[in-house]
Amino acid sequence: MTDTQAQWQAMVDRLRQERDELRLKLHLATAEARDEWDKVEAKWTEVEARLPQVKAELRDGGQNLRAALDLVTEEISSRYERIRRLF
Repeated sequence: MTDTQAQWQAMVDRLRQERDELRLKLHLATAEARDEWDKVEAKWTEVEARLPQVKAELRDGGQNLRAALDLVTEEISSRYERIRRLF
């Protein structure tokens, strides 16, 4: 696994852990938090669905893909932080 793949996998693993922790707290969430959760969940589903393709393209040095993935994962992380502040 390349350094880029390992870094990206670590980022995905961190987001997966955050997602799991937040999901457990959702039963106490406000309507605002639930709305935000629904938005970020759609992004997460898209990321998970593309993981196999992404890994293959990263092996081939896909720099444009890397930049796009960084933006998506930053957005997801930012939305998780917003949700966390609503609790």
